[in-house]
Amino acid sequence: MKTNVHIDKRRLIGYVAGILAGVSYGTNPLFGKALMESGVPVMVMLFFRYGMAAVILAMWMVFRKESFRAERRGLGLLVLLGLLFAGSSITLFCSYEYIPSGLATTLVYLYPVFVALIMVFLRFYPSWQTWLSILATFGGILLLSAPSENVQIRIPGVLLAVGAALCYSFYLVIVNRSKRIRKVSEHTLTLYSLVTGTVLFLVIRTCQGGSMLEGVDGAADWGNLIGLAIVPTMISMLTLAGSTRYIGPTKTAVLGVFEPLTAILIGTILYGEPMTGKMAVGIAICVAAVVFMILKPGKKVR
Repeated sequence: MKTNVHIDKRRLIGYVAGILAGVSYGTNPLFGKALMESGVPVMVMLFFRYGMAAVILAMWMVFRKESFRAERRGLGLLVLLGLLFAGSSITLFCSYEYIPSGLATTLVYLYPVFVALIMVFLRFYPSWQTWLSILATFGGILLLSAPSENVQIRIPGVLLAVGAALCYSFYLVIVNRSKRIRKVSEHTLTLYSLVTGTVLFLVIRTCQGGSMLEGVDGAADWGNLIGLAIVPTMISMLTLAGSTRYIGPTKTAVLGVFEPLTAILIGTILYGEPMTGKMAVGIAICVAAVVFMILKPGKKVR
């Protein structure tokens, strides 16, 4: 009897963490839009976003007297996770140069499908309830962010957006399935990913040329950078790692639907962007699919 209660508690923590990961990541427009309007280049924004988050998390770990140490055999995998997470950010931002953000959002949300297929390849089969939730949330995303009929679809943008989805998918699966990093805490795992991303963005920006402080002019810009580092980066990555370990990568991926939902609500409430009937239906479908998955989880396959 005690075992069942323990399992239910872990699932509850995993679902809550997954929702928090989606909501926190969905606050990107709250900070990022203001920075882009101030003329801050994408690589500068990403460098400070990851770098500040790494410093804040490291200070918290020092305060908590947590170890930074990772086993040598798992070090390469931690670096790979950092490259995958950073790669998903780079490819997504680059896709915006070729296709509308709505289409990019739709394509990136293919990642729950990719995660489920990777898990099937690894012989871990999601339940029919989870597959139904994936299909329903993807349908809801289509209603939320599908571009207009006269939009021009350029292949490089499509490939970049799909690449972002693949990077994110492999990140989730590795965090859940790899035995090499199973004993690594969420804090340590996230810190290594952040540091790897920071170094990557620094190298790219150095190759591009230009100042690392370009567009960062005042207190408002620094405040937005700090907010970007804490909420949609550090908090999102920590809760994402916890959710993936508690309920698995497939269900965590489905809960990622709260990312576009939060972003759309921020745009509607703060920036006066229109909320159409089609979008409202899409939101209702997504929320209903998530509630169904939580209430009808199916058999545990982990």
